[in-house]
Amino acid sequence: MALFALAGAMTLAAMAASANAPPTVSCTGIVGRDRSGHAGGNRVVLGAVSVPPAYLPQVGPSRNKAWPFFTKRGLGVRGGSPAVVVTVPKAWRRRVAITWGDSAIVSRLRIASCAAFIPPKVWNGYAGGFYLRSRSACVPLTFRVGRRAKTVHFGLRKRCA
Repeated sequence: MALFALAGAMTLAAMAASANAPPTVSCTGIVGRDRSGHAGGNRVVLGAVSVPPAYLPQVGPSRNKAWPFFTKRGLGVRGGSPAVVVTVPKAWRRRVAITWGDSAIVSRLRIASCAAFIPPKVWNGYAGGFYLRSRSACVPLTFRVGRRAKTVHFGLRKRCA
């Protein structure tokens, strides 16, 4: 009887973990490839993620009433790298949301490892960007690759101090 209770508890734990898992951007979400993670002025984070520059001056209207402003800027992931998780810190989730690849507008997403398909010297590009409730902000995002994480700031029509 204890074995069944343990199995049930494990199933509930697995269900809870999957309910908390961020949506995953699949390898079919790749829209382009670059030879460098620094293309277009991007910055390389944790050796695996090519993120937009520190300052993005163009923020325009979106067609989304909940998120009236948008700035479009792609993201890259180095071929051969593990999955990447991108998170908007909790304190910012009412002010900013993100989307890349085939994800919805979210506060957290996971970009799948496409290691089986792409050589390590190629950077996979994903279209997307930032949704905002105000026209400008200095936005933090946390990037996690394996056990390493780093928070990076993005000045959206406003320079970060």
